[in-house]
Amino acid sequence: MRFASFRIDGQDTYGVARSDAEVVDLKAAGGSDAPDDLCAFIASGEAGLKRAASILDGGSAAAVVATGQIEWLPPVRRPGKICGVAMNNSASNERKISAPAHPAFFLKPASCLIGHGQPIEVRSYYGSVHPEPELAVVIGKRARDVDAENAAEHIFGYTIFDDFTGNGMRSEDLFQYYALYASDHDPGKLERREQHLSYAGRYKGTDSFGAMGPWLVTQDEIPDPDNLAVTCKVGGEVVAEDNTRYYNYRVAEIVSFISQFQTLHPGDIVSCGTAFKPSAARKSIHHANLQVVDGPVVVTIEGLGTQENPVVRRQMDIGRWRLV
Repeated sequence: MRFASFRIDGQDTYGVARSDAEVVDLKAAGGSDAPDDLCAFIASGEAGLKRAASILDGGSAAAVVATGQIEWLPPVRRPGKICGVAMNNSASNERKISAPAHPAFFLKPASCLIGHGQPIEVRSYYGSVHPEPELAVVIGKRARDVDAENAAEHIFGYTIFDDFTGNGMRSEDLFQYYALYASDHDPGKLERREQHLSYAGRYKGTDSFGAMGPWLVTQDEIPDPDNLAVTCKVGGEVVAEDNTRYYNYRVAEIVSFISQFQTLHPGDIVSCGTAFKPSAARKSIHHANLQVVDGPVVVTIEGLGTQENPVVRRQMDIGRWRLV
């Protein structure tokens, strides 16, 4: 099944696809017993899926809505967390000077999310911004210390995620400094070690830097998430033609690894890494600086559909954030 969150007639709701052109409003069809949103629906587990299937089979005409009439929202609107996996595409391996032998991940806030069709806002003071098309996992069942062999049991489904990245802000937030560590040989002494790092709060977590949807597709419809074609277009030009089989770490490995450190809850999102192999014309996502390249940004992932978002640029200075 394919699920979506959307707004219609000023009301926020969610539903299940009856076709590409129609969705059944599960809140309207379910009445007072319906979960409040898609995240709560996911948490209801197998009982929720059975109820959705029953509603679909029942064909409640009163709850059917044309997709052309809705405003798409991120399928999961307020996830507990969004985990983004960094540098997971094997195409980036040649650029690594050093790297960990495990998935590295960062967190994005729910406030960065936008839905299919909603605008990506690019303010002039952000500096360079480019798209990063990714396969995302939506967790269906609490996961803590899960082995990779059992990770699939904790996945509800998959969706498209565009992890917009502000390279300009990343370079502005770069620290080159000496970190202090307790000595391995004498814990009473401190050692200085040179480090280079940039924190992801701005360059990954800014508002509208997480386009998600349109559909959340249940796991049973995607038998092999580790072999899905991914395409990204910006302004009608293909800038990435890739496949999830080129990820360094498979979906189950990523979910398992994260669960060793952070408990994953129903509705949490794990975005698995950027598909960025250049198109045949040798253009890449890194050429697609949205400060100067027009949208829309269109991402298609095999079995999950197509996500399209316009780009809105705003010429403005940063606000007066500092006290005089």
